[in-house]
Formats: sequence, structure tokens, C-alpha cells
Amino acid sequence: MYLVADDFGRAGRAWREADLETADLETVIQDLMAGEYRRPIRVVAFNTAERWSQDVSEDIAREIQHRCDLQLSDVPSHLQEFVDRYAAQDLRQFSLRLV
Repeated sequence: MYLVADDFGRAGRAWREADLETADLETVIQDLMAGEYRRPIRVVAFNTAERWSQDVSEDIAREIQHRCDLQLSDVPSHLQEFVDRYAAQDLRQFSLRLV
């Protein structure tokens, strides 16, 4: 199960409600991309059967960036801050040898 913490501005921050049947990874990524969340601030995965939880924000942000790169499109504006925070691009520039 994946839950998204969302920022509602002046109304505060909250974990968004999720249908148990659709709280899977793919649905959460699709919902994020579609703008179902106002300003996502964190995504956490839970596995109660195995008794663990984990912040997967970095993995989700990298996947969103990857999908946008494959589609040759910009990250949606409502996700830009989230992606910038968790999937910081490698800003090193490699030099090419001139032949």
C-alpha cells in the first residue's frame, strides 16, 4: 500500500485518503501524474504483512522524471517541486575528448 502526504497550503498537510484496492504503486504514480494531488510532499509504502514501512519518495520522483523523459515532456508543474526535491539530477558535466 502506498500513501501520499499532500500539502493543502493554509489548510495544512495531510495523508490523502486511498481506496485499499487502488493504493498500489502504479495507480499512485498515475494519480500523481494526472494531478490528483495538490502538492505532494512524501510517499510512503506500507507492507503490514511483513511489518515494514518505507519512504519511497525518491523512487517515485525518479520514476516520474523517467516517464517524462521517455515521453520527451516536462514534469507537470504540480510535481516539479516534488521531483526537484527527491530526484535531483546529476549536475556534473562530462567533458568529451576532441579528436
